[in-house]
Amino acid sequence: MLELRHLKTLTALREHGSLVAAAGDLCLTPSAVSHQLRELDQWFGVEVVNRRSRPVSFSNVGLRLLKLADDILPQVHMAQSDISRIVHGQTGRIVFSSECHSCFDWLMPLLNQYRGQYPDVDLDFASGFEAHPHELLQTGEFDLLITADPIALNGVEYLAIFEYESRLVLANTHPLVRAEQITVQDLAEETLVTYPVDKHRLDIMAKVFIPANIMPKNIRTTDLTQMLIQLVASGRGFAALPDWVVNEYEQKGWVTSRRLDCVSPQGLRRTLYAGYRTDEKDKDYFEGFLKSLKRFSAKRQAYYD
Repeated sequence: MLELRHLKTLTALREHGSLVAAAGDLCLTPSAVSHQLRELDQWFGVEVVNRRSRPVSFSNVGLRLLKLADDILPQVHMAQSDISRIVHGQTGRIVFSSECHSCFDWLMPLLNQYRGQYPDVDLDFASGFEAHPHELLQTGEFDLLITADPIALNGVEYLAIFEYESRLVLANTHPLVRAEQITVQDLAEETLVTYPVDKHRLDIMAKVFIPANIMPKNIRTTDLTQMLIQLVASGRGFAALPDWVVNEYEQKGWVTSRRLDCVSPQGLRRTLYAGYRTDEKDKDYFEGFLKSLKRFSAKRQAYYD
């Protein structure tokens, strides 16, 4: 029976030109190589390798077997490498979900860096914004959830990524820009421009309006951050966005931001978390992503310090 070891022996003979050198490359004795060649001669009924020539030469049958070796052995080596990466947790799939529309601003560069380290890991995103994402994380619908509201569930852990400030965003000419203090009642007279998500998942609703039992006069929604900023800049309403989003557009001079000191002197501050199932963190590629998040968190903290 023709086996992979025979094909490896033939390619070693072609490379080195002698039984002794080929045997050394294969970590075999010359007699073991000769035995393999006799097996091939008996199975095919012809001499496969002329061992008397220097360097050794191959018959037509031998040349055909070498072609087979060139086709098969690279595939075998590739399969062995793939299996090794699977066994050692270097390949797999991570499906992300996020309760934060604007998190992609910092998450995508992080994912691009991670792909360079783990090219065999497939990164994907759950479609849409789910009503109960923590429970779906627990049941395995996706693997990692970006959230500002960690919920204690069996088998789910949370990694604190960074703290951020949710800032009030206004048109540059809005009267509230010059107000000494902005109250919830002031904001209730305005239109809130926000993302189309449940109101309890919006920082300004959950921490400002709902506790005060007040609602804004109107709520206007858009999926796109740039459209949201454009609506605010043109005086169509106000918004509340994380500081990393606000900073970009305020530096461009498009809008003005204010601290929501009606919540506290430090403003409306939240912490962003990465939620994941406990049994995922032992996988090498998943642990690698958590380490990437920790490095990102440390760099961001150092920058703001």
